[in-house]
Amino acid sequence: MTGDPVTAVILAAGEGRRLEPLTNRRPKPMVPVANRPLLEHVVEAVAAAGIDRIALVVGYRQERIRNHFGDGDDWGVAVEYVEQPTQLGTGHAVLQAESVVDGSFVVLNGDRVVDPSIVARVLDLARGGAAPAMAVTTADRPREYGVVSLDGDRVTDIDEKPEGPVTTNRINAGVYGFSPAVFDAIRETHTTGELALTSTLDRLASEDTVTAVTYDGRWLDVSNLWDLLAVNAALVDRAVADRGDGVAAEDGAGPDVGPSVVVADDVAVAETVRVGPNVTIGGNTAVGSNATIEPGAVVENAVVFPDAVIGAGAVVRDAIVAGNARVGPNATVAGEPATVVVGDVVHRDVDLGGVVGDNTVVGSGATLTDGAVVGDDVRTDAGVVIDGRVESGAVVRRG
Repeated sequence: MTGDPVTAVILAAGEGRRLEPLTNRRPKPMVPVANRPLLEHVVEAVAAAGIDRIALVVGYRQERIRNHFGDGDDWGVAVEYVEQPTQLGTGHAVLQAESVVDGSFVVLNGDRVVDPSIVARVLDLARGGAAPAMAVTTADRPREYGVVSLDGDRVTDIDEKPEGPVTTNRINAGVYGFSPAVFDAIRETHTTGELALTSTLDRLASEDTVTAVTYDGRWLDVSNLWDLLAVNAALVDRAVADRGDGVAAEDGAGPDVGPSVVVADDVAVAETVRVGPNVTIGGNTAVGSNATIEPGAVVENAVVFPDAVIGAGAVVRDAIVAGNARVGPNATVAGEPATVVVGDVVHRDVDLGGVVGDNTVVGSGATLTDGAVVGDDVRTDAGVVIDGRVESGAVVRRG
């Protein structure tokens, strides 16, 4: 990429309440997929697009982001941090980066994984005088995002999470190219309360000034807990394809694997994992550093965070087990497609067996099913059945 140095502004200040309990201790962009934080995948895409200067807009639990990325040297980029102390919307977040931007720049969401090619295309347009530019892709559930109307290569309207009929599956992909003029445009849009960047873009679109960049590449979004499983599967599959040799493990000696272990090809296992004998690790699974899978356990289509323990004979399927959690011997976290309530929204036919929060202990022989979500620091008796939501710190007794 040629021209003056460019900054990528990555929005990573949000809390991610729909992902609770996983975001109780970490910001949403630091939730791991394929054994690396979501945000790391975004930083790598930016670096691969030829941008070597990144401004991370941080806020909630920001120390997790600062400690992980430091000065960015490990990724071949220079990282600096700007703080959004109160989360007042994406437009407000972009404004926080005004002091570190000089010339054309790109903006990305820190929790949405895209290919480097779209970052480069959007930036080239912005540099060429076509700012503001916005990536547009398609989605199976467009009403959950910003639905975009086009006239040729011009955006004419952005309808954020529309309630009425939707006549297109085109959505805002969340990659933008701007000139510094956007900062004044954001301020002109702002009145009171939260300020969404799309509000400014919608106003600019009405003036026929927003260029659309159509995109059909990788676009991985984590809005709800079960999305984490789908995004993890896609990224594990990509990692295995890039390696070309089955299990996607880190460089080094590899995990400590006992005898008679069956591991699918599309699995990411950190090199410090301990796997007992007669374990089955099925496809679409990531197992984080220092995790332990005890003898005879079955783990499939799952995200197992660092330091978690899956007990002997346990079955963990379509599930997320957070950091330092323990699923007891012969426990089961699995189920048929479930109905899951998030806030006041009911989601049906969700492929989620269950979620186990950080530092939670699920008793031996217990069952989590139908999309059960168990908070942090929970203790359950042996043999209990959980099919709903359990608040953090609770004790679940049998009977």
